[in-house]
Amino acid sequence: MCRSILAAIILALASPLPAFQIQEETVFEVDKKAGALRIISTADIDLFAPIIKSFQVQNPMIEVHYIGVTSTEIMTAITQENEAFDVVISSAMDLQIKLANDGYAAPHFSAASDRVPGWGKWRDSVFAFTQEHAAIVLSLDAFQGLDLPKTRQALITILRENPDRFRNRVGTYDIRESGLGYLFATQDARTSEVFWRLSEVFGQVGTQLYCCSSEMIDDVSAGDIAVAYNVLGSYATARADIADKIHIIQPEDFTTLMMRSALLPVNAPNTEGAGLFMDHLLTLAWSAPRSADFPFPNGTTDETANSAKLRPIRMGPGLLVFLDRFKRDQFLNAWEATILQN
Repeated sequence: MCRSILAAIILALASPLPAFQIQEETVFEVDKKAGALRIISTADIDLFAPIIKSFQVQNPMIEVHYIGVTSTEIMTAITQENEAFDVVISSAMDLQIKLANDGYAAPHFSAASDRVPGWGKWRDSVFAFTQEHAAIVLSLDAFQGLDLPKTRQALITILRENPDRFRNRVGTYDIRESGLGYLFATQDARTSEVFWRLSEVFGQVGTQLYCCSSEMIDDVSAGDIAVAYNVLGSYATARADIADKIHIIQPEDFTTLMMRSALLPVNAPNTEGAGLFMDHLLTLAWSAPRSADFPFPNGTTDETANSAKLRPIRMGPGLLVFLDRFKRDQFLNAWEATILQN
């Protein structure tokens, strides 16, 4: 018996640990299990749970394992570790397109996938299920006595005129680590040179770098930072508990609009269950009126028709441009030179 236990311990220690880092993991158990579904996702579990629970109402014998990670960790898990997941969900549109382009995504055809307009899917493999704004979140306490900025240039002016008030109290993504942060930054730079002027001012006052929107929003509400730049607006608006402490801005100069997306890996262990979940997700996302089980902004219409300030990130191979190693290194070097001044 002792030898068996010792052998098991040695085997466990010798087995390589997964290289990708898990942020949270939740198992949605069922009374009678006839199958399991593994989902790897960048969406906060608290926000995504209603979708899983409504799926299990229709499929009461499918247990769901939900693994929360960053978008770059998804790439590690899928392309380097060859981990077997049934559904991949990410806010980093460019990385999802890359997975499909490199052969990691299986096509999916159904009545639910037909609901998605052409601009919301790519090669019938990557499917958008939200349209979400990149927002600026401000601490109301920190901006007392100041006009709340409505544009990036107005924010630049306030930071330049009040450097001591905002010293080390600006937050944004560490785009070297955050796939979504890198996507937002490259899209901002494509849209306007004001991005680089703003980044320079961020560097002058001192910037805190983050992995995730939720952490930035928490720190704004706690008063640790005064400005969170390019956070997911859906996460901020969902925080009714801190609504009296924060102010959410969709910049009037331009507001980036991203699409959260899902794909089915080619090595999915439970292809039938994965297809059922994809259909459930897309039905919720592209149906009107919006379901109470769907916590995100859905995409029943093309929002770009309603506002000239919105700059949607288009799904397609154009998103691969800044994933080129040379272009990525060049962009990151320029960003580091502006942001990391202190």
